[in-house]
Amino acid sequence: MNDDCTDNHHAEAAFSISRFLNPIHPFSGKMVAIETSPNSSPSAEWVGCLDKRPAERSAEDVDIILTRLKGVKAFQRFHPSLLLQICSCAFYEYLEKGITLFRQGDIGTSWYAVLSGSLDVKVSETANHQDAVTICTLGIGTAFGESILDNTLRHTTIVSRETSELLRIEQREFKSLWEKYRQYMAGLLAPPYGAMETGSNNDNKDSLGSDPLNFMNNILNKVPSEKLQRGGKVMRNAILSRAPHMIRDRKYHLKTYRQCCVGTELVDWLVQQSTCVHTRSHAVGMWQVLLEDRVLNHVDQELGFQDKYLFYRFLDDEEEHTPLPSEEEKRESEEELPETILFLTQMGPDALLRMILCKPPGQRTGDDLEIIYDELLHIKALSHLSNTVKRELASVLIFESHAKVGTVLFNQGEEGTSWYIIQKGSVNVVIYGKGVVCTLHEGDDFGKLALVTDSPRAASIVLREDNCHFLRVDKEDFNRILRDVEANTVRLKEHEQAVLVLEKSPRASSLGNIRYTVLSGTPEKILDHFLETMRMDTHHSDPDPAVDDFVLMHCVFMPNSQFCQLLMAHYHAVAPPGSEQERLEYAVTCKRRVLNLALRWAAVHTHHLQEEPAALIFLEELYGSVSSVSNDSRILRALKDFVPDLEMVVKLHSEEAKVKKQKVLTQFSNGDEKLVKTQPIRNCDDILLKVYCSDHTYTTIRVAVAATGSEVTSAVANKLASNDDLLLVHLSSAGEKQMLKPNDVSVFSSLSINGRMFACPRDQLNALTPLPDQEGPSAGSMSSFELMSSKDLAYQMTLYDWELFSCVHEHELLYHTFGRQSFRRTTANLDLFLRRFNQVQLWVVTEVCLCGQLSKRVQLLKKFIKIAAHCREFKNLNSFFAIIMGMSNPAVSRLTQTWEKLPSKFKKFYAEFESMMDPSRNHRAYRLTVTKIEPPIIPFMPLLLKDMTFSHEGNKTFIDNMVNFEKMRVIANTIRAVRHCRSQPFNPEVCQPNKNHAEVRGYVRKLCVIDKQRTLTTLSYRLEPRRT
Repeated sequence: MNDDCTDNHHAEAAFSISRFLNPIHPFSGKMVAIETSPNSSPSAEWVGCLDKRPAERSAEDVDIILTRLKGVKAFQRFHPSLLLQICSCAFYEYLEKGITLFRQGDIGTSWYAVLSGSLDVKVSETANHQDAVTICTLGIGTAFGESILDNTLRHTTIVSRETSELLRIEQREFKSLWEKYRQYMAGLLAPPYGAMETGSNNDNKDSLGSDPLNFMNNILNKVPSEKLQRGGKVMRNAILSRAPHMIRDRKYHLKTYRQCCVGTELVDWLVQQSTCVHTRSHAVGMWQVLLEDRVLNHVDQELGFQDKYLFYRFLDDEEEHTPLPSEEEKRESEEELPETILFLTQMGPDALLRMILCKPPGQRTGDDLEIIYDELLHIKALSHLSNTVKRELASVLIFESHAKVGTVLFNQGEEGTSWYIIQKGSVNVVIYGKGVVCTLHEGDDFGKLALVTDSPRAASIVLREDNCHFLRVDKEDFNRILRDVEANTVRLKEHEQAVLVLEKSPRASSLGNIRYTVLSGTPEKILDHFLETMRMDTHHSDPDPAVDDFVLMHCVFMPNSQFCQLLMAHYHAVAPPGSEQERLEYAVTCKRRVLNLALRWAAVHTHHLQEEPAALIFLEELYGSVSSVSNDSRILRALKDFVPDLEMVVKLHSEEAKVKKQKVLTQFSNGDEKLVKTQPIRNCDDILLKVYCSDHTYTTIRVAVAATGSEVTSAVANKLASNDDLLLVHLSSAGEKQMLKPNDVSVFSSLSINGRMFACPRDQLNALTPLPDQEGPSAGSMSSFELMSSKDLAYQMTLYDWELFSCVHEHELLYHTFGRQSFRRTTANLDLFLRRFNQVQLWVVTEVCLCGQLSKRVQLLKKFIKIAAHCREFKNLNSFFAIIMGMSNPAVSRLTQTWEKLPSKFKKFYAEFESMMDPSRNHRAYRLTVTKIEPPIIPFMPLLLKDMTFSHEGNKTFIDNMVNFEKMRVIANTIRAVRHCRSQPFNPEVCQPNKNHAEVRGYVRKLCVIDKQRTLTTLSYRLEPRRT
């Protein structure tokens, strides 16, 4: 791939569309279905629309693009007419990591917006681009390149930091948009084109600046917003209606406080009102929202709400003799209460965090630091830092707020005194003589370079909008943390090369000894460390997070064959010189540690061990050594407590290995699964796979689950007796062709829901067309399931989802994240589970779009909301989210006539459910929900995979030729969340099935759907044409 793809080339090499979608869709910020293959994306139809020349785009194409862009945060400020024109003239551009989009000094030809990924902005003081320094990074929602309006040369070099998607508008069209929509674009572009004030660091900095207490003090002068004022009135009226004793005159220290509530009672009451309120701290944040807006006030004007015996008064009670609410007002408040609580739940976490960050660092409690730390875990700018450093940052971060657009945070050339992370809002990066070179948004950071290099500021930072919030680390704290990290870091070297890097744990062990955490090391030294430091008083079934992380993650950097060989060497380690007793104790200690680790390893790998002869030989050899009479009887006595467990493991795997030779035949044609699925798909299984030819005939081949693309094409060629060089192609229902690579592993699991596998010579590739049955159903199945109980449907869906979820091996999550080609392992069980999410989501859209009668569609929406509610009741969050996301699909959400007729009760339920999909603060609403649920849980898997991908792509696997074990620890922690969900068995008797349970069961396991968004959009417009 050419390393220098400029504007003028339009990045030809990088422009080939890979149809890639992130686990969390970059446009909407909402959670969407994750693809089962990193190279396939049948749902990326909007990309195909952007690939067309503007003159060839139909109104339907523009609609498809528009529905995607409307959800992009960066485009929400655009006028509808302007956004429509952008959909008509913009192009899609895809960049792989490390591609130079344009260089400083180039002639600009296009304007860009970042849709996914990130790009580095580099500036050089000389003509040599190799001297360029990265001054900032552009994230999702950033726009750049408006200098094409006056034909000035590019001020910076832009290089993709990771795989990125861009929206591109060519110069002629952009100038035309500027001339036509100047009044709308002025506030969207950077100076000198946009409408923005300028100001100096001293003259224009507002009073909320560097002292976080100023932000809280400003609350005293704040006028309540209309919505929050109404929300406060609703809460007060609800309390007077449901618990009138809470608001009364109170005496404290001989002083009477009129018409007050107590903080703890307010928290108690709010937690009891709704399941949306997850914790007491969540409720504190919700009351803090009202306190910040002066709808609720502390009697002594304290600025932070506390869950203590402190007195608070509603704004309505500030005046004496305020009348009690009438019955009519109480009734209205009761109706509005769920919506008000929902609104406050969304705002509460941010208010709580602001309140904590406004405290002086020395006054933050342990709980406060945990809340800040949890926030830092999900900031991409900090993803490369160790958890210890993040905990240190939590104790020193300062909240900084600025109210006015145009405020200058610091000027180019000034001494660097702080590092900033944008929590809310955006800023422009300005360089003298070049103007605005880029814009930074929420989650981006700036200012660190000057602290690290102790050099002057390389650019000025100017607020791009009102009310920007920042997290700030001052230079003294920054340097202290770096010093502390270095002081607490121990490097073990061999031949002058570091082989193990340890960090002193902030908490000493129970024995008072210093404990160390592994940061990085060679695979062998990491294993040595865990064996040497393993506690001898723990059973192998007892949790030991550090050792468990190694056992779970070692396959990334140390294959099982090497692991078994090293363990056996430790088992037979020769004792150093000493007395006979000392040598005996050494031998026993080494063997007990190896046996402990081996049993933990076997428990994690389960049936995967049967696929590796070296692993079975190792276990049998270990078992033989602890049960052999020829060994030292004193050693055997010391190891006898391991014998029963080791014997059970060896017998289990030996018996299953024998069964393994009789290969299981799994039917997997066209993505259909058996109605009964109790056993996981394994590498050793065989698959019956239908492969189609260009004339729509097909052949059925039998191949291994982990078969590569070349093995499948060879099997097809043999079956057809063909001498042609065949291509293996995944053809979606939309006609999109994805050529599978010869080394792609387990290719069958890359099939989309209605996708088919084709094999053809290269000259027939363009002639491939979808099969008629790929279109999906032409009539809905409402008549089949409308009489089925919503609870029964949810129950059977949960049963099936649990079966699929239970079959997913923890290592499949690793193979999916790091690439299954590296392991030659299948992720078929995980792919099936993810495909099920897509299927349920599309089932909802398909049924609504195939329902021609308005009243029936309203009934359908009610039915789906009920099913979603029961799925949540059964703790099936995967299907719960699939249904809600199906209802938010543009083809359904645009049916205004249908939604208008939905009863208000169901609208409120839907709004509450949709709030759980809120992506803000890294999907905090969902994460808080999960913390309140006890296992068994069927989690929302795409978000867990997104977390793992975030950790993987944000951190290197190897640092200085050593394994980055801090990265392994973070990813293992996410997998541990999956383990927690399955830590209790699912109870099938949670719901007593009705007589027709077999019919319901059969229906939910064979859902027929349309997976072509264009078809669904067309059907939607037939139901309710666009209003003029």
